[in-house]
Amino acid sequence: MAVATRDGGPAPAPVAGFLERHREQIYPFLFVIPALVYVSYFAFYPMISTIVYSFQTPIEPFTLFNYQSNIVSGLYGWIGNTLWVVAGALALQFALAFVIASILARSFRGKAAFATIALLPIGIATVVAGYAWSQILPNDGTGYANSLLSIVHLGPYFWLQTPSGALGAVVVADSWKNTSLVVIILVAGYAAIPRTLYQAAALDGAGPLRQFRYVTLPGLRSYIVVALLIRGAQEVNIFQLAYIMIGSTPQLLTVQIYLLYTSGEGIYLASAVAAVLLGIVGIFVGLVLALGSRK
Repeated sequence: MAVATRDGGPAPAPVAGFLERHREQIYPFLFVIPALVYVSYFAFYPMISTIVYSFQTPIEPFTLFNYQSNIVSGLYGWIGNTLWVVAGALALQFALAFVIASILARSFRGKAAFATIALLPIGIATVVAGYAWSQILPNDGTGYANSLLSIVHLGPYFWLQTPSGALGAVVVADSWKNTSLVVIILVAGYAAIPRTLYQAAALDGAGPLRQFRYVTLPGLRSYIVVALLIRGAQEVNIFQLAYIMIGSTPQLLTVQIYLLYTSGEGIYLASAVAAVLLGIVGIFVGLVLALGSRK
């Protein structure tokens, strides 16, 4: 039975509360809160603490001493070595991944076996991969690679004797280990491209290269961005494989952070190098997102 007002008209409907009026916006956010708390505590808080520590010493609350000391010790060289590995590994991994993904995008006999072999390295532990490659490319003129080369009367080669050779060995080993991840992402992208686009391009007289440029690359654009973000951030933070294969010569940023932190020189110098590493990751992510958003 409707309730009437004093003048005899029907009573106004009750006003919905704030939660009722904004249920669709608020309730999904409530489910995200646990994840935000987790990420804030285990990611954002350590990052902020690292930056704060990088400007401190045991006797000074704010100083640039840690950065100045690391510059004198060779900070620019550590950055250069790290960027060398990042650029080389990404270039090699994407070149190999495009070839493998384009093969897996087609149907052929033995595809399952080929895919298993191509994707197998991703399941191998990084420590195991680093040790295996240290046996393949040792610095004493022996190893499996030199054994194979000796069959055709080549070598022996001292793979890790020069800084460029050592970093190149890390690039090769890391690419063998992680190209599979890029392949998986690109294969998913290939599956999302309609086959009719290739048929239309072929009817217009476009060859394989033009189809790759005008059909494949635009179709894979968002997938390439995702792969770059994941692999780029991982490459900047490469540690286990590099430390097992080449130790601290030539030095990478991550290796130097570990050495500073464990050598008794304190958390402050290590935090300064970590802050530089964090800045490089941030710049890389910003550049990839900016390039990926361009039309």
